[in-house]
Amino acid sequence: MEQPANTFTYFIAGYAVIFGAMLIYLVSLVVRWHHLRQDEALLTQLEAEKANPQARDQAFSP
Repeated sequence: MEQPANTFTYFIAGYAVIFGAMLIYLVSLVVRWHHLRQDEALLTQLEAEKANPQARDQAFSP
């Protein structure tokens, strides 16, 4: 009687590929979230400078 094919290595490789892809996706989301927060801070700063242009001029004067 023949034994079934030994595919355990492919089983592990498949899980490694799936979890690797998920990890890459999660890292991508974290990086995007970080850049979004930086953009939000920059826009808030620009909005504050637009509302009060004298503060910007005083900050750059010697």
